[in-house]
Amino acid sequence: MTPRKHTIRKVVLGLALLFVVIEAVMLPFPWTVARLRTHNPGLTAVMKERIRQARARDEHYKIVQAFVPLSRISPSMVHAVIVGEDGTFYENDGVDWYEVQQSFKKDWKDKKIVRGSSTITMQLAKNLWFSTSRDPLTKLNEVISAFMLDHYLTKNRILELYLNYIEFGRGIFGVEAASRTYFGESASRLTREQAARLEAIVPSPIRHSPNSPSRFVSFRTNIILIRMEARGW
Repeated sequence: MTPRKHTIRKVVLGLALLFVVIEAVMLPFPWTVARLRTHNPGLTAVMKERIRQARARDEHYKIVQAFVPLSRISPSMVHAVIVGEDGTFYENDGVDWYEVQQSFKKDWKDKKIVRGSSTITMQLAKNLWFSTSRDPLTKLNEVISAFMLDHYLTKNRILELYLNYIEFGRGIFGVEAASRTYFGESASRLTREQAARLEAIVPSPIRHSPNSPSRFVSFRTNIILIRMEARGW
């Protein structure tokens, strides 16, 4: 082996080792994931990110959240997030491998993250441990962590955590806080229309409100209602 090839090999191995170390530091430990079976998280990574952003702007930021069990969340809300975010939620293993493959193909072709492929479980992983970043490394971490979540938790527990920690506006986290803020009702009393409107803003909760007459919210709401009806919901 020539000195040049030997140097290149050392660099490649060094980068590979660095990548493994970074992944080991960033990913949650198995016992951290397993603990979620019976313990609810405190501040999530996304909550902390929003707090840091507000402080950087010298703005006050208050988190509004009220944890409620899945049994106290309207079935319409559960159905809305499934048809809106992850139609194969109960069948997949935390990752929609076809969508991930298509996403990486599209993103590689366009040289940027342009296609969404996150399942409910991947979104939960992002909220709990990572950030709103859409870089490839974060996406890879979401995939690995989602697989761990699906292994250690039941589908209902994943849904329960997702619905209680997802962002619905500035400082508003979880469907109970969102329901009371926007509609003055508990999450258990959400109608199909209200649930669809809340789900409509999930892709962009800071820019949109479920009560907004914007074309984006109206379009997504109608799509979600049509999908719910198609499934007999």
